Amino acid sequence: MWKYFVFILSFSISCNYVWSTNPLDPIVFPKSETVNNFTTRIPFKLIDHLMVVEAELLGQKGNFIIDTGSETLILNKVHFKTFDLYYKKTKKTSGVLDFTDDPLERQLKEFVINNLVLTNKTSDVIDLSHIEISKKMNLLGIIGFNILKDYEIFIDLHLNQITLSKIDEKGNKLDPNVYLETIVDSVKFELKKHTIILDAFVDDQKLKLGLDSAAEYNQLNKNSSRKILKYYFPSKRMLLTDASGKEIEVLAGKLHRVKINENLYFGPMETILTNLNNMNEAFGTSLDGVLGYEFFRQKRTIINYKKEMLYFVNYPLIRQ
Repeated sequence: MWKYFVFILSFSISCNYVWSTNPLDPIVFPKSETVNNFTTRIPFKLIDHLMVVEAELLGQKGNFIIDTGSETLILNKVHFKTFDLYYKKTKKTSGVLDFTDDPLERQLKEFVINNLVLTNKTSDVIDLSHIEISKKMNLLGIIGFNILKDYEIFIDLHLNQITLSKIDEKGNKLDPNVYLETIVDSVKFELKKHTIILDAFVDDQKLKLGLDSAAEYNQLNKNSSRKILKYYFPSKRMLLTDASGKEIEVLAGKLHRVKINENLYFGPMETILTNLNNMNEAFGTSLDGVLGYEFFRQKRTIINYKKEMLYFVNYPLIRQ
């Protein structure tokens, strides 16, 4: 069995908030590039299959994971230990495998991405040391839905950058001329709380898949029908680690014949076979699987939460 740890960083929050009266300092992205007053590009690096940006907060410089599957901005408790400034909240945070009890919460006064400023956001404070140790990196936190939802987000694994373009209440970009690239296709999704849900097919079998940029491998429910599983070809066993640090052994292989409409096909994708019951219970969904890094690796993807749309840009042709 491989000792490689695959992280699934989806978080769901339930119960009531307890607000802090001590707001955070701004979070600054020192390597960001201002396109105009409404748009910023931020380079990211890949640590294994995680998209990681560099940011500064409270005098510390470190890494943040871009996670469309997380509900909130999450700070790593290891690096933010002034607990008298935090307040416990009467809720719990759940990952795919298990729950993290008694996270802390803090109100975010400003989240600054160069000259783009968000106010009155909240952050959760959770121990993420197991990710730091496994990935051998300094991790300040995770950037999730409550930060990303106010932007159209272009996740580009060709240029290794994320473009954030401010949108209005209807989801229209405040700068309509952001992209040099041509959008070649689009697909509608359903937004269930903070989870992006896509209708997809394996061959002619319909299934519902969540989209999570911090899922290092795609996931498929091990209880899927035989008509779907006949296109899954296992090759090894791996260890899966969720947000709480819990580990289970899973089967890993490739899933073939995936498509999300008649025009958008995918090549064979690295996929793990696992039980998604906890995730479905936590998110209030009924998912057959999750699309992660493998999805973004094959499709340069633009996410618009307010319009509930994904848009796609082709990878450039490589001339021999």
